[in-house]
Order: sequence, then structure tokens, then C-alpha cells
Amino acid sequence: MIFKLSSIFKPTGDQPQAIEKLVAGLKNNEKHQVLLGVTGSGKTFTMANVIQKINKPTLVISHNKTLAGQLAQEFRSVFPENAVEYFVSYYDYYQPEAYIPQSDTYIEKETDINEEIEKLRLSATTSLMIRKDVIVVASVSAIYNLGSPAEYGGAVLDLKQGVRIAFESILKMLQKMYYVRNDIDFKRSTYRVKGDTIDIFPGYTDSAIRVEFLGDKMERVSHLDPLTGEIVPTPQTIQIFPAKHYITPEQRMKPAITQIEEDLEIRLKELRAENKLLEAQRIEQRTNYDLEMIKEFGYCNGIENYSRYFDGRQPGDPPYTLIDFFPKDYLLIIDESHITLPQIRGMYNGDRSRKETLVDFGFRLPSALDNRPLKFEEFQRRINQAVYVSATPDEYELSLAGGYTLDHTPGVSSQDSSKTHPRGEQRELGKNVAQQLIRPTGIVDPSITIKPTEGQIPDVMEEVAKRTNRGERVLITTLTKRMAEDLSDYLKEKGVKVEYLHSDVETLKRSDILQSLRLGEFDVLVGINLLREGLDLPEVSLVIILDADKEGFLRSRTSLIQTMGRAARHVDGAVIMYADNVTKSMKAAIEEVDRRREYQTKYNAEHGITPRSIEKELRDRLIEKMEEIEEEKGVKILSVDDIPEKDKGKMIELLEKEMKEAAALLDFETAARIRDQIKELSS
Repeated sequence: MIFKLSSIFKPTGDQPQAIEKLVAGLKNNEKHQVLLGVTGSGKTFTMANVIQKINKPTLVISHNKTLAGQLAQEFRSVFPENAVEYFVSYYDYYQPEAYIPQSDTYIEKETDINEEIEKLRLSATTSLMIRKDVIVVASVSAIYNLGSPAEYGGAVLDLKQGVRIAFESILKMLQKMYYVRNDIDFKRSTYRVKGDTIDIFPGYTDSAIRVEFLGDKMERVSHLDPLTGEIVPTPQTIQIFPAKHYITPEQRMKPAITQIEEDLEIRLKELRAENKLLEAQRIEQRTNYDLEMIKEFGYCNGIENYSRYFDGRQPGDPPYTLIDFFPKDYLLIIDESHITLPQIRGMYNGDRSRKETLVDFGFRLPSALDNRPLKFEEFQRRINQAVYVSATPDEYELSLAGGYTLDHTPGVSSQDSSKTHPRGEQRELGKNVAQQLIRPTGIVDPSITIKPTEGQIPDVMEEVAKRTNRGERVLITTLTKRMAEDLSDYLKEKGVKVEYLHSDVETLKRSDILQSLRLGEFDVLVGINLLREGLDLPEVSLVIILDADKEGFLRSRTSLIQTMGRAARHVDGAVIMYADNVTKSMKAAIEEVDRRREYQTKYNAEHGITPRSIEKELRDRLIEKMEEIEEEKGVKILSVDDIPEKDKGKMIELLEKEMKEAAALLDFETAARIRDQIKELSS
């Protein structure tokens, strides 16, 4: 067994049956399975147990960097002896190359690479080359163009004490592997030379390697601490992998350049035939300049747009990605599949649209279109076996796993509660759908009530009063910002302690608003989509959904179930939906939550479990109460004005990078929040 799970906890509730079903399906060579697990049921621990039992290299894809980081930490805590790697985009700031024809604006590519994340990316591919006990937690960057694994694995430098090799041969090999000589600033992906000694700092580790020569013989190979200079000799063979993922063999460089020149001539003829003389001049100048740089230095800005030539791919061929570094029998886990899969599906078209404009207007050769993420169908073909994990799996992944079948026959029941709908419909889970509906605390999903919109505000106030009198909290979700603001103002006038979570509230202050709600400094929080995912508020016992019958993204089946889940951390959790009609999304969401409630209630009764609310420790405030310091110590609480000017400058620089990155991703709300933080620091 190559994966060794280390934890003081054992699978509980319905985790054992979910693990057993998933493992049985994988061993039976089922290609697609779904883990339908409610929030708080320990889905990550379940998947860790599955990985241990299946014993295959595993790729876990999440829909954003933050969640991927959290998953990587969780897997590392239970697999301390195995390689748990983190692979996400290494840009702190990324402005892609683009052209806007309407205003004749060309935007040059601009990036700021995070060296630590680059190290982790290289560490991930290196681990896949040398070990089998590897779990890589990745964002959707896993489907983006990456160098050929064959070339990457072939450009390896073996170092072993006693081996004869020319000193100069080592230096030439390091240059081909994109290591840069730097005798002054010794850092990752560099090497330095002192007499007959070479120090190499691999791009994927925190330690360096020292190689001491005696003539043409490696007399001693040692591990080197770059900070202290401490060395530990080793008789083992040490493999040094390239400092970059894109490795081009020398024998392929000349044919690639020749092909680029030929394709340039073909493109020039096409543009001139269409009387696009400006575009022809533009592409001729750009490509010839790039070719000169490649011939002279082996590199040019935007060289990835020529990757097809250096990889030996044909036009339209899919690029190499992280998936190609895995063995064919790997296991794929898609976390939060209802969000991650649509994100994977949409990557290709967005990238294609931008690059087609660059090609059409003479900024890039058509080969730039092959520097791209995988198409969704290409991604599907690379799946060996997959488990889709979500509290609200979408129709796509459910259909792959057998789907749902509905028999609208009133009064039908079954001994298996997973197949019975309380309103009399038979609801059959697909044969490859594993359920995990039991929480360790025994809490069941909230009860749901539908009320008419007429007279809804007085009714809301009455329902709020019932909860606040018991010291509980309430979330209210609206469809528009204006309605949320107006409702907040109205409730305040009526004496209700309420706050509105503004979309332009700074990130840190947002956390403090949520903390104030938990502390009871106010009782009701009003918001829009901010209440859907990621809020963990055990004190909330009631979620109110206004305009529940307005079909759309915020009132889809998935969004409604996620919103309802905010009340699933309190033993008396309930949901009230105000609507005049029951939409298809409402019906599907209510049916699913009712089905879960029935299953959970039956399980609790059979096992003698008394539900109890989740208890979560309160943390210190991030801004309003950064730390409580006793007055007698004579130390005042820090504010923005107390931050030294030199530190303010560093903070502003980092925030500006985050703001630009958010803007490049069209996440203007986040960019605006960061902008306000910068203004506060600058004032």
C-alpha cells in the first residue's frame, strides 16, 4: 500500500458506506461516479480513504486557488508520508495579450510570477516523474498548455559520487535545463561556480546540491542548506529536473524555426490577398523579431505562442497539460463539480476568442491558437476514472453516473429512503451515485416553508422577531442591491438590528461583519449572492429567500440548495421562501432537501442520535479588534495611522497587484474592494 492515511479519526455516520460504494465502483472499472455529500459531512476525509484504498496517483481539481490550497492542506495532514502537491497558476498578476479593434488598442502581455507557486508547480511534476504516491491538488490551470512530459523527463541531470563526467558538460546541461548562472544571488533555478565546485539550487525544492570535482570525477555530492551553508554528503544518486516545464531539444529547434518562417510566408500571402497590408506588415515585423530573439537567446517574449512547433504538434492538436504527467490509470476527483466542470467547459472558448482577434489583426501567427487550454471533449477523453464531489451535483455529472429517474406515481414508497420522495414520487439515485448525508452532529437539513409575497415584509419582521428573541440569527437574501439596501433601511427604522453585506465592502471588514453577526451585535444580515457559498455561521437558524420564484442564476436549483444550506448548521434550522409560484428550480430544490431530511431523520432514529448545533470557535477581529491590549500596559491599539510608511508602501504594492489580477479576471467587485483598501492606506 503506497498511500498511508494517518488520522485519529475513523469514518463515521454514512461515510463507511460511501467509501465502500466508491471503492467498489473504482475496482469494477466504473468510469464516472458521484459523491453527493452535504456540507459538513466530511467529504474530503471520505475521498482520502478512497485514495488510500485505491492506491493510484490522484489529481484533484478545484475551481479556485483558495479552495485548492485548503484541500491540499487537508490532504497533507492525513497523508504526511506521501507527496501531496499544489498546482495552480503561478501569476500574482496576469494581463494577457489582447487587441481591442473598436479603439485600436493593443495590450501587451504583462505578468508578475509568484516564485513560491512556481516552485510548487515544478515540485508537482517532479514528484510525478519519480514517485507513485502522489496527490496533486490543482485549479483549472491543470488543463492549460504545459511542456511535453517526455522532454521534461528526458532532460534530467543525474549526480552521483564517483561518476566520471566533464565539468563543462555539467554546466552546458544546466544551461539547456534553463538554470541561470548567478554567483552573487543564489536562489531557485540558478547555479554558481567556485573553483572546482558547482552549487545547484533546483527550482522545486528549498535545499540545494553541491557537487565537488576532482578532475573529471564527481568526488563528492552533498545536500546544501542555502541559508546556513551546512552540507550533508550523500552516496545516493540525485536527479536534477529542469527549471522550466518547456524543454526544447536542440535537434528540434532548427526545424521549428524553419516551419515558423514557412508559415509566416503563407500568412503574409493570405493577408496581402485580402488587402490587409497593415496587418501583413505587423505580423512580419513581430515574427521576424521573435525569431531573431529565439536564434540568439533561445527565448522570446510570448514564446508559448510558438509552442506547437517546438512540441512537434500539428495544427489543432491538443496541448500537453498536467494530466499528461500522470500515468494512464490515474484517479481524477472534481471538487465542487457543479462549479468546476462548467469552468473547465468554458475555458477554451474564452481563450480562443481573444486569440482569434490577435491573429486576425496581425499580432500573432495562427499557431497562437494552439497555445490553449484543452477543449472540454479533449478533457473528457483524458479521464481514466473520475469521482465528482458536490453537495449539489449538476445534471451532467449525475447523468454520467446513472442519473436520477423519476416515477410520478402517487403513493409509491420504498424501504430504501434514498429512493423515496415524501410527496409520493419514486426518486431513484443512479447506480454510481454515493450518498453522504449524515453530519457528525446529527443535524438534519432545514425545513422549508413557502409563503405568498403579499404582506411579506410584515411577515418577515414577525419571523425575525421569533428567532432573535431566542438569541438566534437570520440571513435574508434578495435579488438586487437596491432591494437589499431598502430592506435594511426599513428594518432599521423598525428597530431591528440589521446590517447589509455590501458588494463593495472591503474583504477584511466583511469578515468582521460576519463576526459581529455571530457575536450578536446585530441579528439580521441582508445580502444578494454573498449568502450562497462559503459562509459558516452556526448561530443562523433561519434563511429567508425573497423572490424565490424568479428563475435565473441566483434562483437556480443549485443556488437555492446552497442558500438553504446556510441554515443547516443549527439544530432548529429553517428556510422560508416567499413566492407566488413554484418554479421548476424551486420544486427540484425542495424535493432534494426533503429527501435528505427524511434520510437523516430515519438514520438518527435508528442510531439513537440526538442532533446538536455545530459549535465553532470565535476568532479575533481582523480590523475593528485586531488585538485586545490592556490599558495598564501602556500600549495603544494599532490603527492604519500607526503603520510605518515603508510598510504601507509594501502593502500598497501587493494590493495593487491583487487589484490588477482581479480586474484582468473581470472580477470588478473584488478589484473595487481592494482599490478602497489602497485609498485608505494612501490617505
